[in-house]
Amino acid sequence: MSAPKPIQIILARQLASSLAMAILIVDTDGRLIFYNEPAEVILDQRFEETGEMETESWTRRFAIEDEERKPIPAEASPMMMALSERRPFSRTVWMRCGHREWWHMNITAFPLIGEAGQFLGAQMIFWEV
Repeated sequence: MSAPKPIQIILARQLASSLAMAILIVDTDGRLIFYNEPAEVILDQRFEETGEMETESWTRRFAIEDEERKPIPAEASPMMMALSERRPFSRTVWMRCGHREWWHMNITAFPLIGEAGQFLGAQMIFWEV
């Protein structure tokens, strides 16, 4: 049984479920803890609603390249940068999930901060350019 989620994570999930843009939420270790329906289409796979997906598992699903089509390592992606630097990052990239086509995407990721400045994880919003 997992510990109860902080209210900020609950509210972030609630907001994400009502938005048309794809959104991922990860915990402080980079484990995927939530994604909304538009993100599900891009990820092309669901995980158990109560489960979490390890960082290595979900980040391997993506290939991202910069505007010049040079590969971006997973640790330099906006989501991982928001986690490690604890500040917002935004970037336009080419992204592919699995063997699907490449999409030209804007990605914005930002840290989620709780009461007393507690770091809770990060949220990523992405949409096609």
